[in-house]
Formats: sequence, structure tokens, C-alpha cells
Amino acid sequence: MQYSHEVENMVCVAKGPNHGPAPIPEEGKWIQSKEIKDISGLTHGIGWCAPQQGACKLTLNVKEGIIQEALVETIGCSGMTHSAAMAAEILAGKTILEALNTDLVCDAINVAMRELFLQIVYGRTQSAFSEDGLPIGAGLEDLGKGLRSQVGTMYSTVAKGPRYLEMAEGYVTRIGLDEKGEIIGYEFVKMGVMMEMIKKGTSPEEALKKCTASYGRFATAVKYIDPRNE
Repeated sequence: MQYSHEVENMVCVAKGPNHGPAPIPEEGKWIQSKEIKDISGLTHGIGWCAPQQGACKLTLNVKEGIIQEALVETIGCSGMTHSAAMAAEILAGKTILEALNTDLVCDAINVAMRELFLQIVYGRTQSAFSEDGLPIGAGLEDLGKGLRSQVGTMYSTVAKGPRYLEMAEGYVTRIGLDEKGEIIGYEFVKMGVMMEMIKKGTSPEEALKKCTASYGRFATAVKYIDPRNE
């Protein structure tokens, strides 16, 4: 290590007390984190690309500095789904510092990693006050039945009004209108649940029927339209 001439000629003064870093909450404990291995927790980060064409929600479960579980959810950009596939292979097993300085293929995923890193190292994790944290596999619980991301897709124009295309409940097949032409309900298909039923041997027709439901005053609508074609 090199010192400047000015520093070399200085008189040595004792530093005094050193209390270390402020403790942060980690998995039900207060930890003075000094090294990467001192960091544990499960939390989320949201990222976006430079043209803001797409976004990523990244969930990591970190134990003693190592990423043990990764959930990568993307929306808005078709290429980002392939980037997410590569990022999922890259992330597991890395330290959070390695992951922060690794090319995760897509701007949005890289930004999500940055934001998530800040949450974790500042002790703002979802599992901050959960004793021993959350088990590996907890990330899947965010997806619910059928292991599908919670997606909302709506579209509207001044000329033709709003269209509900996809809700958390599922893929919207029809929207119901009242006598004023206003939306009062919608019909949807639980895609994840339907695919699980088909995989277990239920016929597609029967599975579709069992997984179709409605919300709001759909049954009393005076007109039904396909939001994608009408």
C-alpha cells in the first residue's frame, strides 16, 4: 500500500473507540454485517430497461451470503423471457456481490438485482423479523396455484374504451356490459389450474368448463363481448 509524502510525515494519532456497523434485522436476529457471508434474507427487487419497454420482478432467498433460490418474473418484452431463463441459471449459487457484478443478460434484470441488493444489505428484507428466515421454496408461494405470475393486462382507447385482457384470477374471455355500455363484470379462465387438470388426465373441454368463472355482475349484463376481437 502506498502513502503520499504528506501522510508519511504526519504524527500518528490513536483512532479511539470502534463500535462497528449498526446492526440490521436478519431472519429474526440483529446482525452487524461486515462481510457478504453475514447477509441472509428473502426479498424482492423491481427493475426496468433503458427504453422502459419491459420490467422484471426478481425474488432471491439468500442464506449466509449465497443465493439459494431465485424467482425471475418479467413482463412487456418478449426477449426478456429468454434473458430470464439465462439469469435463472446464473444466479443460484452465487454470492449477492457476485450476482450484483454479473451480466444478468437483460437491463431490467440487472436493475432488479441492484435494487434487491440494496434491500438485502440494508436489512429491509421480507424475512427480516422471521426467525430463521423462510425455507428454500418460499419464492414459489408468490405464484400460487398453477405456479403462474400475477399478471394484469388492460388496454383502452378514447375511441373504443377499456378492455380487460388478464386479471390475477386468469385469462379474461368475455366482459359484461350494462345498458349504458359500461363494464360490470368479466368471465375468466384459471389458466394455471386448467393446465394442471389437463396434465392429470382431465379432458381439455371439461377442464375449461371447471376453470371458467366470473366476477362482478357478469351474470346480469345485457351484452357480452370478447375483449380481444370485438
